[in-house]
Amino acid sequence: MFKKYGLSAIITLIASAAYYYFALPAFNIKSASFWGFILFIVLGYIVLTAIFSGGQFLAKLIKGNNVVTEGHKIVFKEKPKFLTSKTFRVVLISVSAVVVLVAGTIFATSSQFFNASKYQKMLTVKESNFNEDIAEIPLSQIPVVDRDSAERLGSRKIGEVVELVSQFDVSGYYTQINYQNKPTRVSPLQYADIVKWFTNRSEGIPYYVKIDMATQDTELVNLPEGMKYSPSECFSRDLMRHVRFKYPTKMFDSTSFEVDENGRPFWIISCYDYTIGFLGGYDITGIITVDAITGEMTHYDVNSVPQWIDCVYTADVVLTQANYWGTYVNGWWNSIISQKNVVKTTEGYNYLAIDDDIWVYTGITSVVSDESNIGFILVNLRTKEAKTYSINGAEEYSAMESAEGKIQEKGYNATFPILVNIADTPSYFISLKDGAGLVKSYSFVSVSNYQIVGVADSLSGAEEEYRRLLKESGKLDENGNIITEEKSTTAKVSDISSAVVNGNTCYYIMLEGEDKIFIADIGLNDALPFINKGDKLAITYTDNDGSVVAVKVETVK
Repeated sequence: MFKKYGLSAIITLIASAAYYYFALPAFNIKSASFWGFILFIVLGYIVLTAIFSGGQFLAKLIKGNNVVTEGHKIVFKEKPKFLTSKTFRVVLISVSAVVVLVAGTIFATSSQFFNASKYQKMLTVKESNFNEDIAEIPLSQIPVVDRDSAERLGSRKIGEVVELVSQFDVSGYYTQINYQNKPTRVSPLQYADIVKWFTNRSEGIPYYVKIDMATQDTELVNLPEGMKYSPSECFSRDLMRHVRFKYPTKMFDSTSFEVDENGRPFWIISCYDYTIGFLGGYDITGIITVDAITGEMTHYDVNSVPQWIDCVYTADVVLTQANYWGTYVNGWWNSIISQKNVVKTTEGYNYLAIDDDIWVYTGITSVVSDESNIGFILVNLRTKEAKTYSINGAEEYSAMESAEGKIQEKGYNATFPILVNIADTPSYFISLKDGAGLVKSYSFVSVSNYQIVGVADSLSGAEEEYRRLLKESGKLDENGNIITEEKSTTAKVSDISSAVVNGNTCYYIMLEGEDKIFIADIGLNDALPFINKGDKLAITYTDNDGSVVAVKVETVK
C-alpha cells in the first residue's frame, strides 16, 4: 500500500510541477490561480491513489465497517452508518458554520454594500480648469494615428523588409507612450512561429516599431543587441515565466511594452492587490520592469515609478475606480434609490499626452441620461492623479455622428475623439476613415455645441474651417480671440423664426423690452422648435459687434 501511495505522490508531484511551469499561478492566497493549483494537487492525488489501490483508498476515506471491495468496485452491505450518526451531523454542521462564517466575513469586509465610502475614495478627484491644464498645441503635435492606423503602418513597414517578413511579425501591443515629449506608439516584433524561434533565438528579436502619432512617421528601430525576453520566447526566456520564477507571490495585472528616453526596450508588468477587505478594492500596487534585452528585473512601488514609464495603471482599472467615485458619492443606498449627484463615465475613452505623461480621458454623464456630458475626467496612468472639468456638451458618440453627418455622402467612419483645446474652446478632434481604414478627412467638433463642425481633407483646412464657424457662432471675435464675456436676460418672446445657415438650423428670437435679435443654434436646446410668442425665456449670450449669439436658452415657467 505504501508503494501505491508513494507512486501517487510522485506522479502528482511531477504533474503539479508541469502545471506550475505552464500555468504559472501566484503563490498568494488571494489569487484564484493559487486555489486552482491546490485543487489540482488534491484531486489529482485522490484520483491516482484510488486507481492504484483498486478502490480501497476511497473505502478507507468513508471508514464504514460495512464497506467491502469487489475488484475495483466499492460495495455497501447496508446503508453507511456514518450518514446517520450523530457525530457526522455535528461535524457537518460545524464545518458548514465555519465555511459560512469565513465566506460572510470576506463578503462583509470586501463588499461595496458595506464599504461604499472606501470604494468611492479609491480615486482622489480634483476639480480643475480646462484652459490651464490643457494648452492649445500646434497642429503638428496633434496625434492623428489611432491604434488601428498604427497596426496598419507597422504591418506596412515590416513588409518593406523581406528578410524580416519571413521570420517575424509585429506584435499587437502598440503601447502609447510619450517618447522625448512626443506622442508615440511602440510595439516589438515577435517570432512568426516556434520554428523561427529555434532559428533566431541566439540573436533574439532585432527590431521594434516606433510610430510618431502626429506625423505618422514609422521607423523600424534596429537594436545593437536583440531582445531575448518577450511573450513570444519559449522555455525560461518566456517573459511571464521569467518574471514568475523571481516573483512567485506577486499577482500580475497587465503587460505593456515601453522604451526609455534612450530607446532601450522594456516590459512593464503591473502588480495588483486587493485593498479593501480580503477580496475587494482591486488596485495596482507596483510594477516590475524587465529589460527586454538582458532580462534584468526591478520592482517599484507605485509611489516610486521612474518618470519615463507611462503605463502603470490600465484604463480599465482607473475608469472602474472613476465609476466608484461617481456612483458612491452619497453612499450605497443613494446610488440605488434617489441617485442624487450620481454620475458615470461614458462608454469610450482615449488618451492625452500632457507634460510627458499619458492621461486617459472620458466623459462624465448623469446616470439618468446619456445624451450629453456634464464634464470630463482625466486620470494620469503613471501616478493615478485625477482631474475633472465641468464642461457641459456633446457626448463623444454624438460628436462622432455629427462629424460623419457633415460629409455623410462619402460614408466615412469617425474614430473616437481626442479632447483638444482650440482657441480656449474644448473641442473634439476626430479622424474620418474610409471603408479600407485609411484616414481621408479630419474634423474638429465643439464640445459645447456639436453642430459646430469643421471638416476638411487636411488638418490645417479642418482647423481653419472650425475657427471660422466658431467666429460665426460668436465664440471668437474678428481677431480670432475667444469671447469670454457673457450676459444674461429673461423676458417673453415677442417674435421667433428659423433659418438654415451652413447646414445648421438657427432660431432668431426677439424678446419684449430688448432691441437685440438673439441667434440660437438648434443644438442649444431641443425645445427651440416648440417655443412660441409669449413664452418666457432665460437667454445667456455673447454680443460681438452687434451679432448677438445665444450660448444657453432655457424656458421659464
